[in-house]
Amino acid sequence: MKKDETNNNFEEKDLTTKEEITDNNDIDENDDELYEDDRPSYQKKRVLVPAFTAIVFFFVGIYFMVHSMHFQSTDDAFVEGHIVSIAPRVSGPVQQMLITDNQPVKKGDLLIIIDPSDYEAKLAQSKAKLAEAKASLKMSQEDITKSSSVLKESGHDIASTKSKLDFAQKDYNRYSSMYKEGISSKQEYDNSKTGLTVAQANHKSAGERQKAAKAMLDTAKAKKEATLAEIQKLEAEVKTDELNLSYTKIYAPQDGLITNRNVEEGNFVQVAQPMFAIVPEKVWVVANFKETQLTYMKPGQSVKVKIDTYPGKKFNAKVDSIQRATGAKASLFPPENAVGSYVKIVQRVPVKIIFTEDISKYNIVPGMSVVPEVKVR
Repeated sequence: MKKDETNNNFEEKDLTTKEEITDNNDIDENDDELYEDDRPSYQKKRVLVPAFTAIVFFFVGIYFMVHSMHFQSTDDAFVEGHIVSIAPRVSGPVQQMLITDNQPVKKGDLLIIIDPSDYEAKLAQSKAKLAEAKASLKMSQEDITKSSSVLKESGHDIASTKSKLDFAQKDYNRYSSMYKEGISSKQEYDNSKTGLTVAQANHKSAGERQKAAKAMLDTAKAKKEATLAEIQKLEAEVKTDELNLSYTKIYAPQDGLITNRNVEEGNFVQVAQPMFAIVPEKVWVVANFKETQLTYMKPGQSVKVKIDTYPGKKFNAKVDSIQRATGAKASLFPPENAVGSYVKIVQRVPVKIIFTEDISKYNIVPGMSVVPEVKVR
């Protein structure tokens, strides 16, 4: 009996030991499972995220490196255009205003009319003076004709008196010889001498009349030249007055839109006073690239232009030309680098870029900021 009880006790202990061992094994297995569940979450945060970030930066860096080798861009770029400032060439009150703000106009359209009354009166006065000068010219021409006739008549008188003088001289010589020989009488000699004196006086008088006629002719010709000069002067004045009268009507010099209007109907405007500007529809881009970006840039290369007004659109364009001077050198006050405190600064060169697509349906105006991207390779 004791032996059986002892065996039973040993069996119970064995069972208890096996259960404890089994329980311990279960606890160890649970611990391993908990350890295996917690371990990957920390490793993913500490290893995978930095690795993924490094890979992203690596590929982004490669992309930008390759991109910079084939493209050059700058944000120092703006839309430009030929803006024409309109100013009057004559002064006066604005009689009629035919434009409004932001109105589209065509070349040759009448925009403003300045009161022409004063200029019409001045033109009429100049034309009257011109007509008077032309009348004086006609009188001068008549004086020349009259003086020419008198001069011609005096020439005939000189020929006549010269003939009479020659006859009187011969008659005097004949009677003088005959008187010395006693053939003719004293009276005949005296008559021949008197006839010679009268013929000489008549001939001299005819010569003086010819000189006077010639002087009158020269005077008439000089008066004609002066009148012609006066006519040319008055014709120039008439032309100037006609131009001033035409300047009272201001026409559009080009197509575009009215902007910066600062004049109203009734305002008195002065010569060269800016009244408004006309902005054309044709625009382009002036991009100021660094000199280090121009190594492979040349006219004709394709460009993609991003405009701040249209963020989702890229416009097609091309390089038109590159300025032959930096922006600093082309300014009104170029820098003087011959000083001891010189610091080298990368210069920028303006590059003109023109659009190669129709942009008429977009509101692209001078002054807008753009970002051009030039494909240099």
